[in-house]
Amino acid sequence: MGSLDRNKKKLILLILGPLGFFFFWSTAYYPEFIESYYVVLSKELIRYLSLLSGLVPFSIGEVIVLLFPISVVILSIRALVKKILIKRGDKGLASSLINLFLFLGVLYLCFVIIWGLNYNRQSFADISGLKVEAVSEQELEELCVYLINQANDLRQELVEDKYGVMTINGGFSKVREEAAQGYEKAAEIYPELGGRFGDAKPIYFSEKMSYTGISGILFPFTGEANVNVDIPHSLLPATTCHEMAHQRGFAREDEANYIAWITSRSNDNPEFKYSGTLLALIHSMNAFFQSNPEKASELLHRYDEGVSRDLRNLSEYWKKHEGRVEEVASDVNDAYLKSNRQEDGVRSYGRMVDLLLAEQKADSSKKNSRK
Repeated sequence: MGSLDRNKKKLILLILGPLGFFFFWSTAYYPEFIESYYVVLSKELIRYLSLLSGLVPFSIGEVIVLLFPISVVILSIRALVKKILIKRGDKGLASSLINLFLFLGVLYLCFVIIWGLNYNRQSFADISGLKVEAVSEQELEELCVYLINQANDLRQELVEDKYGVMTINGGFSKVREEAAQGYEKAAEIYPELGGRFGDAKPIYFSEKMSYTGISGILFPFTGEANVNVDIPHSLLPATTCHEMAHQRGFAREDEANYIAWITSRSNDNPEFKYSGTLLALIHSMNAFFQSNPEKASELLHRYDEGVSRDLRNLSEYWKKHEGRVEEVASDVNDAYLKSNRQEDGVRSYGRMVDLLLAEQKADSSKKNSRK
């Protein structure tokens, strides 16, 4: 009877994984419903989880991520030992693998319920009223020129290290203390960005994480916005704001980048303004290089020397951490994004430019209407 009950429980658990997939794919056709109901509940849940996990200074999510593979290895060895010593045969090993599969299915369902359906919410363009549409190459060039001028002006106010690279006195501690200010101001225009959440947290093994090419990650089970604090300071504020956007239920990477631009620009601290502008500039210039490499190369001469040093520093940092680990991690991240309906995968990061151009067009229309 006990064995029969266990089999029934396993059968129920076996259904939970596919149930998660069903919830995710079926709700993709109802973004308004997700926006009106799920997002509200998910955001509150993540908010309370982040405040609760915020009671400890370290990332609980990082500890869990590190312990998980270790636990899998230990349990696998344990099952293998039982197979050899206790002679349970293949049945014992198969049972352990089934249990692992069931656990992953339950974990995926929890991910979908807690945060995952945010991938199916309305786009930020719809929420903000921005019209994303085809633009001319000239408009893209004008955006790049605007961002270069902004970056050049903001760079004058910043502190440099002995190598002439932008640095933040106080480092990440200062960044996470001041990051919420930009969200509070941006929420006056976009209420969806409001709410009090737990502060972003530093990843202890940040330097090792850089070999995966990842700057930060949200751990939805604890609501923690985790930041790779080893990255150059020039993008540290924008990266922090990016992960905080995920806390607020904006799952798509392109939208989180755009929100990082909005909230960094809304911050009174010039370090944040510069960091957000630099992020927008990098994405816009990458898009312009794809469109017209010759004209984009000409714009490089407009960079302030300090901006050039910061961009060179960023390039050298990531080049130093390139390798097989980064390739595998990029492939895994690409598969993850595609599985969550970001069909362009890693390339979807470039869509931030569409929102920047839509914003530029909207601002231009407002100015013309005032004349």
